[in-house]
Amino acid sequence: MKWMSRATVNLFLVIAALYTLLPLTWLLFASTKTLDDLYGTPGFAFADFSLIDNIRAVSSENGGIFFRWYLNSVLYAGAGAAVSALISVMCGFAFDKYAWFGKEKMFGLVLLGVLVPTTATALPLYLLASKVGVVNTFWAVFVPALVHPFGVYLSRVLSAGYVPNEVLEAARSDGAGEVRAFVKVALPMLLPAFVTIFLFQFTAIWNNFFLPLVMLNDQHLYPLSLGLFTWEKQGNAFPEFHTLVITGSLLSVVPLLVVFMSLQRFWKAGMTAGSVK
Repeated sequence: MKWMSRATVNLFLVIAALYTLLPLTWLLFASTKTLDDLYGTPGFAFADFSLIDNIRAVSSENGGIFFRWYLNSVLYAGAGAAVSALISVMCGFAFDKYAWFGKEKMFGLVLLGVLVPTTATALPLYLLASKVGVVNTFWAVFVPALVHPFGVYLSRVLSAGYVPNEVLEAARSDGAGEVRAFVKVALPMLLPAFVTIFLFQFTAIWNNFFLPLVMLNDQHLYPLSLGLFTWEKQGNAFPEFHTLVITGSLLSVVPLLVVFMSLQRFWKAGMTAGSVK
């Protein structure tokens, strides 16, 4: 009976994994096809292998602007997620280890920010950016991504599980100031938390679409999500853009796979923090 339940759970997990991989599998097949084969062959069947030709077409379209979008996305997501994760860890550490007037009320505001959809903040952010004069600039998309309320909440939880108060007291007794105690003692312990938040935020920024749509009108500042959207709209009049969008979508998945595969051991550790006392 126990064996049957384990087999049932494993079967369910395998089916769920296959279902999750189904869109990516279709993308792999579709990106190897010409436009005629894309509509003339079954979705999960190979035709004439044209992946290299499709990548060349993507690279040459509009002077190679696709790789400019690629670089923009790497900057928005990579740098934005790193800075955002550091800010979140610092804030979460402060909420966990220090006491000040109104701390819990302020943390309640942080939790309230978790409940607010990011699309609901796009228009207020646009008005603020317009006042400051940074609309249609790199900073209009980069700066809002640095605020991550869920990351602050998660950092506080992980700080409580990862950083013992006794270790900080020992560091202070040895003459370390608060900044040095955080950088030299707490931050290395919170590395799994940092990586976990980085992965969450990297994925969110990489897939961010609505904020760049509101903030940007210069295509040289577009991230991949917005750039591929503009190509997809042109596909209504020029069907060859459909193959460009599909191949570009396949290429856009690569950084996400690389980041998750390279940092997964930290991510697993961060997700299980505090589960065992």
